[in-house]
Amino acid sequence: MKQKIRKGDTVEIISGRSEDKKKRGEVIRMIPTESRVVVQGVNIRSRHKGQTQAGRRQIDAGIVKFEAPIHISNVMLVCPKCNKATRVGFSRENGKLSRICKKCNADIDA
Repeated sequence: MKQKIRKGDTVEIISGRSEDKKKRGEVIRMIPTESRVVVQGVNIRSRHKGQTQAGRRQIDAGIVKFEAPIHISNVMLVCPKCNKATRVGFSRENGKLSRICKKCNADIDA
């Protein structure tokens, strides 16, 4: 199935944890096999890492914060023209498929 959201798009979180709702961020990674996206600054998790020894170097231990994946159905694309969260449609012009905003009919890929 054709993905409506791509890496580099600005998206808004529409459901999930209450502190993440209505936040906007850029998609930094896509996981299409699991239908998940990683959004910058959203769904922050902490992982406690123990100290390991690799050769003679010591790798520091501590708490590492990272963005966890969120399901693609919980995000909505933000139109660059009208700056609103919108559904995405497709239009074919001259044999080229492009994404369009359902609210203002602007071309998103331009």
